[in-house]
Amino acid sequence: MITGVTPTLRLAGVSKRFGSVEALRDGQITLYPGSIHALIGENGAGKSTLVKIIAGLYHRDSGEFELEGSPAEFKNTAESKAAGIAVIYQEPTLFPDLSVTENVFMGRQPLGRLRMIDRTAMRAEVVSYLDRLGVAIDPDRPAAKLSIADQQIIEIAKALSLDAKVLIMDEPTAALSGVEVDRLFAVARSLRDEGRALLFISHRFNEVFELCDTVTVFRDGAFVATQAIADVDEASLVRQMVGREISDLFPKTDVPIGEVVLEVDNLNSLGTFSEISFTVRCGEILALAGLVGAGRSEVARAIFGVDSYDSGTVTLAGKPVKKKNPRLAMQAGISFVPEDRRRQGLVVNSAVATNITDAIRSTLAKMGFITHEREDSEAQKWAAALDVRCAGLDALSGTLSGGNQQKVVLAKWLASSPKLLIIDEPTRGIDVATKSEVHRRMSQLAAQGIAILMVSSELPEVLGMADRVLTMYEGRITAEFDRSEATAEAVMFAATHHGVGVEV
Repeated sequence: MITGVTPTLRLAGVSKRFGSVEALRDGQITLYPGSIHALIGENGAGKSTLVKIIAGLYHRDSGEFELEGSPAEFKNTAESKAAGIAVIYQEPTLFPDLSVTENVFMGRQPLGRLRMIDRTAMRAEVVSYLDRLGVAIDPDRPAAKLSIADQQIIEIAKALSLDAKVLIMDEPTAALSGVEVDRLFAVARSLRDEGRALLFISHRFNEVFELCDTVTVFRDGAFVATQAIADVDEASLVRQMVGREISDLFPKTDVPIGEVVLEVDNLNSLGTFSEISFTVRCGEILALAGLVGAGRSEVARAIFGVDSYDSGTVTLAGKPVKKKNPRLAMQAGISFVPEDRRRQGLVVNSAVATNITDAIRSTLAKMGFITHEREDSEAQKWAAALDVRCAGLDALSGTLSGGNQQKVVLAKWLASSPKLLIIDEPTRGIDVATKSEVHRRMSQLAAQGIAILMVSSELPEVLGMADRVLTMYEGRITAEFDRSEATAEAVMFAATHHGVGVEV
């Protein structure tokens, strides 16, 4: 509470129900001008529902909503934007076939003479926004050709172009490198200093403590507390979020390392990666670490067959894996959890149960048929294991929160019990309690003899879960560390080119 200052935005006692599911029962938050306010909570805590009410996507069932001291009610997103509210969602919402410039100004293109779209002025404005963000992205480039990190940057540029009073950022740093996060935070602080109100939603406590002035905690669809950042620590926030202690975020157990499962030999893809060679053994978790753009995800996608490569070989359990054929890779015993789960790992118009059992449907069939009972039984086991929060197993996956959608994709591949599990950013956008559960499941799979190749941008996760760490920089492996040798300083040193030439 800031005495004598009218809040830019205030919600109190807000509720929202979807059929029998009460997604929000006591949503409250107050944003002040010139302040950055964090909103945290587990997946399904009601954060996304509250944001969608503010954005005009949902209409509240009850409660108060004020903007600059006056009652507010938005019938749609256009009214919310017109009132000065900009939302950057967790997943980019760009039109893939349109250029960066066209995406930023979609629906509000500036007009010149004869009321024709002034493309020169539009492009010049976009260049100014990108310069402000400190990024070099071609404004004429189609959105489909951008990385996830660059797509997120364009979403931020779009929000800046609205000159919003309220800027809501929902996991904006999930796919950004450390340098890009620093750049974003500099922009956020400048907007705060201009007197704007910012709402920052993140599962990364270090970011919350670094950037925000105040934090509000939600749990099970209800408000728990609002506190000054200076008055709380990570342990107290976790207790408020989950209602219990999280004793071990990285429950890594030591297991015997067995025979080689995956062997990658001199893999090359022109302009993407080169001379990639490594092995992963039974029971081993091997981490590919590095900055965004280092080529880690591209290597993972090539091994699974999503992307092709120019030369080299991939061998699984002594047998060659045909390139550019994900179906054969799956049949050979490789599972792949992609970084962009919503677009590459989830069928949003299918039921939760169907998505979870997608990779094991052949094992559930009897005489060519799968009963709903058999499908639901298997899906329920994994939905419970990962605490997937939904109205029911027959609910469409697209209706779930972003974090719960990620849990469904993880459940699908964990259920398949593969020989090799490739998992790209295993806990991106996932709350702290689920992170612990995902890590526990990974450790259990390794104990069962499954080989795991993990791509992660979170250094604590790499150090906490990996038996071995390979660092990459600009498409090349720069160093290898055993678990006992891997330190934050050594891994980061090697991941920022300084490690080139280290014997691997």
